[in-house]
Amino acid sequence: MHLLLLPPNSHQMAEDKKRKKLTKDTLRKSLKLYTYIKPFRGEFAVGLIFLLLSSAANLAFPKYLGELVDATNSAQIVENISRISLILIGILVIQAVVSFFRVVLFVNVTEKTLASLRQATYQHLIKLPYTFFNQKRVGELNSRISSDISLLQETFTTTVAEFIRQLVIIFGGIVILIYTSPKLTLFMLAIVPVVVVVAIFFGRFIRKYSKEVQSQVAESNTIVEETLQGIYNVKAFANEYFEVARYGKKTSEIAKTGMKGGKYRGAFSSFIILGLFGAIVAVIWQGVNLIATGELKTGELFSFVIYSGFIGGSIGGFANVYANIQKAIGATEELFDILDEPIEDISHEAPKALPEFNGTVQLQNLSFTYPTRLDTEVIKNISLEIKAGQQIALVGASGSGKSTLVSLILQFYKPSQGRISFDGKEASSYGLSDLRNQMAVVPQDVFLFGGSILENIAYGKPNATEAEIEEAAKKANAWEFIRDFKDGLQTIVGERGVQLSGGQRQRVAIARAVLKNPKILILDEATSALDSESEKLVQDALDKLMQGRTSIVIAHRLATIRNADRIVVLQKGEVVETGNHEELLTHETGVYRNLSQLQFQS
Repeated sequence: MHLLLLPPNSHQMAEDKKRKKLTKDTLRKSLKLYTYIKPFRGEFAVGLIFLLLSSAANLAFPKYLGELVDATNSAQIVENISRISLILIGILVIQAVVSFFRVVLFVNVTEKTLASLRQATYQHLIKLPYTFFNQKRVGELNSRISSDISLLQETFTTTVAEFIRQLVIIFGGIVILIYTSPKLTLFMLAIVPVVVVVAIFFGRFIRKYSKEVQSQVAESNTIVEETLQGIYNVKAFANEYFEVARYGKKTSEIAKTGMKGGKYRGAFSSFIILGLFGAIVAVIWQGVNLIATGELKTGELFSFVIYSGFIGGSIGGFANVYANIQKAIGATEELFDILDEPIEDISHEAPKALPEFNGTVQLQNLSFTYPTRLDTEVIKNISLEIKAGQQIALVGASGSGKSTLVSLILQFYKPSQGRISFDGKEASSYGLSDLRNQMAVVPQDVFLFGGSILENIAYGKPNATEAEIEEAAKKANAWEFIRDFKDGLQTIVGERGVQLSGGQRQRVAIARAVLKNPKILILDEATSALDSESEKLVQDALDKLMQGRTSIVIAHRLATIRNADRIVVLQKGEVVETGNHEELLTHETGVYRNLSQLQFQS
């Protein structure tokens, strides 16, 4: 009995994937972010100044705490304590004020920058060619525009500030320590950073065992999930004890790994006590020796120990900050990989009307191969003319190329060979948005947005009046069921239109096409999934919609296209027959006649 395991600890795997090495290429892509920060660089610069002031105030604090300790040994003890206390209070107030403005400025710049980046990313995504979306998952693209940009938000508001602050504390702290006591500084640098670095690597080693435990827990959870979902099979094959043994073995492995990790965690705790606290004791011991020889004051040693703690903490936290920056760079690289994809030549303005456009379509020696299947020619040397106002039906078995041919007419793909013309002009001579604006599609699987019926119909003409929308609904045989709803046109259809029946969704889609008033109408199996009553209403609406338009109908059910002006039969990407219903039935060995006999005799 084999078990298909889910990927263990997939969240951690995704996190690791985003950690990119700082190569020239990744840095170059990351620097593209400056394009979006540039309009707000003034605010960002002021925020950096406040950050540096805040860090400087942070460094000044231990110095004056040391002076406060030394003030007890002076003659004017009360006066000195009061003066230094006021300075410390002043430092705290300055730090509080500059920290407030630093956070506000960084957040403002981040929100404005990420709003621009989100808008640019979405604008770019929506303009990418159809081929791009055939190769990408929607979840992945949504992740780029949501979680990746959210990761950049954390980086801009927190990580960058923390990175700069820690650099200032490490280098500024070391400079102050050298100025205070070069001997003690060298002694401290020989001990504390080494202990911190060893602690970091030790911590990573322990995290490896934690990941292993998480992975094994995920595997054990998979066993529970699969056996409970497949409980019918478990009981039917009397495998309860087999599953209990399998789960027991996995949980025992978890326990062993956990106990082994527990030993390392115990060793780590002992190391922290001995290493870090031992390093502090060693620094204090050396400092006391210097006090004894008169080379250091008590207050200076007090400040020195605090600075050492600051520096050690910053070095320890630096690894985590660096890892977060790596993740941000990984997110940036993947985001800009999308922004580097070539977009369609779509106008930034609303599509222009083409008053002289009639809707004649010419296909000349058309061939097409999908970019992902270069060894398979889907459309093979098709030449076809569809005159304005003519109704053409495309017929053929699944995989014969019907939908691909329609996608080529819609300019979703570019032909490998040949050309497509409209009214005698090559498709490329029209603006892409202007050309598509002359077409409308009523598909088999209608997609409705989650808003109201009115919003879904108005998608065909966003500036339409409610009266125009109502008239379109009447022509599509949709007004009767719409007015029966309590909220009428304002009725919410739910996600993908789940609140409506299949026939109702089709009629809303037809109303959308009526409102658009296209010259070329494409019907892709628009009635194949409906019951008889709904099909009659939808077919009646489609018949009215096709009048006076160039109509291209993809059909498996031949009864719906008997009255077509011309039927084009496709087989393996080639046109094998063409003619009207009666003409094609006269071909004794014809593909259409064979299909017709199979359907009407069944």
